Amino acid sequence: MKILVTGGTTFVSRYTARWFAAKGHEVYALNRGSKPQEPGVRHICADRRGDLHKALCGMHFNAVLDICAYTGEDVSNLLASVEAFDDYILISSSAVYPESNDQPFREDQPVGPNTIWGKYGTDKIAAEQAARTIYPKSYILRPPYIYGPMQNIYREPFVFDCALKKRPFFLPKDGEMQLQFFHVEDLCRVIESILLTHPNQHIINVGNEECIRIREFVRLCYDIAGAPLVYEHIYQTIPQRSYFPFHDYEYRLDVTTQRQLLKNTIPITEGLKDSFAWYIEHPNDVLRKDYIKFIDENLIKTDQ
Repeated sequence: MKILVTGGTTFVSRYTARWFAAKGHEVYALNRGSKPQEPGVRHICADRRGDLHKALCGMHFNAVLDICAYTGEDVSNLLASVEAFDDYILISSSAVYPESNDQPFREDQPVGPNTIWGKYGTDKIAAEQAARTIYPKSYILRPPYIYGPMQNIYREPFVFDCALKKRPFFLPKDGEMQLQFFHVEDLCRVIESILLTHPNQHIINVGNEECIRIREFVRLCYDIAGAPLVYEHIYQTIPQRSYFPFHDYEYRLDVTTQRQLLKNTIPITEGLKDSFAWYIEHPNDVLRKDYIKFIDENLIKTDQ
């Protein structure tokens, strides 16, 4: 297939471009050319929020994988500029579900503002609406936290850093909050299945069926790094995102539809091993935040 991937230089879009190119497809990456491009992927240099007509004029794609759309304007500008395509898949987010919905969140539930995700979530809703209006046959995927190789967000890499430095880990409350993850390779496998089978349902939650408690998530990261683990529990009214890379927000997606496209997902332990192996080789590719500095300046002093 001839495939257009928006982005192609950072985490999900980069991994997706490489994965489909490795499968033998003719992959094009649409980005501004400000970062190194993936080997084997053809580059279309353009700003998706600028004039795309010249860059995409006369081009036909079997599939457009829109991984870097964050607003309705992003979607409408792209779809108005591609000459022709057969399938369009938008990577949206679980952030489109308001926290007031019953859980697990289902695709047939209403979307709406979520106080945790704020503008990011409402912009993703607008992106979905644009896709469905302009191209009703669009497929929309709603993942939870995505992880795996090429992760540039300081989530599991932060936990790995704490393990590698043999630091105690400062855990919110009792550590029982649960998170839902999805490996970036599983996302690619779902996309491939959609392109091959064209399921009737066009809005699909994706993610691991099982959630994981944050204390267990941290323990796995420390085990993989080969480090001893001591928890320090934080019960004070301190903003969780000051010292921990996930929001104080527990939710779960119903991924029943996904089972028709993907029989098995990568176990979280194996996925974290993938993440750690990549991170050890690419420590400078992660956008770090000052969690450790905050802990050292505030939490350790508070506990003394």
